[in-house]
Amino acid sequence: MKKLFFVLIIALATLTSFSPDYVPTADEVNKFYQTKTLVVLDDNPLAEYNFVIKDFMQKEWKLTQFDFIKQSEFEEKRMDKQYSFILLNSVRFDKDKSLARYIFLSLVLGGDDKIVSNMPDLCPVPIAYYGVDEDHYNYKFQTILRFMQQHVELIHKNPKLIKTNALKIYNDSMQSVKTKTLYLIKDELAPECNTEAKIKKIYPYKFKIVSREEVAKAIDERNPDVVFLHKVGPEGTRLIARCYKILIGAADSKFYYFDYHKIEDDAPDGFLAKDFKKLAK
Repeated sequence: MKKLFFVLIIALATLTSFSPDYVPTADEVNKFYQTKTLVVLDDNPLAEYNFVIKDFMQKEWKLTQFDFIKQSEFEEKRMDKQYSFILLNSVRFDKDKSLARYIFLSLVLGGDDKIVSNMPDLCPVPIAYYGVDEDHYNYKFQTILRFMQQHVELIHKNPKLIKTNALKIYNDSMQSVKTKTLYLIKDELAPECNTEAKIKKIYPYKFKIVSREEVAKAIDERNPDVVFLHKVGPEGTRLIARCYKILIGAADSKFYYFDYHKIEDDAPDGFLAKDFKKLAK
């Protein structure tokens, strides 16, 4: 299954390369509600992503009517304004000399722009580095689909929130993490703060070092007490670039914290001590 999913990523990389820095207009957000959302699947019917995204869309998607299409259909439908699309896309930042490639889940609008990368992206969410094991993130699509809808609803009702780095608006909620139990996976933590003893010295609130299965269970059960870490880093792919750090509510799918740092010797791939200190203020 993992190999099949990797084929999906390679195929999508040839199709899509959207800009996560795209700032949609209020008019584009309004137009989204008149579209039918098409979820782009892998052409291989046995690809694991197809099963995961189909299941979660059926459970979670409420804003628009939706259907599923193959990659081969995306090119012929993407210029039709009656559609919006959910798809995995390959992202490479122009100013990033490392040539690192990331995978984002995007919600894009169809239109008549001939350049695929210019399609309006209403809510690009970083998922993983290209080539990272799918088991590290596929269970999170359920809550990310919930979040995407909430974000679109938010900027639809309050267009003033439409801006560059729009996801950072959620940092206003970071202090609320203190009232929750923070679920952390050990290999997503920097060495300086990867044990209970180290964390307690800088973050004196509720947390638990857990497995990915425990995070998935909290998401599925919508545990209102849990906020979990979604970390996007190279994880052994030998690329040194950005490390994204997002804290997400298992029940409300709210982003409580969004940030990233450039990976360096004093800022490794993982949630850092300084991130805990921000939460503890």
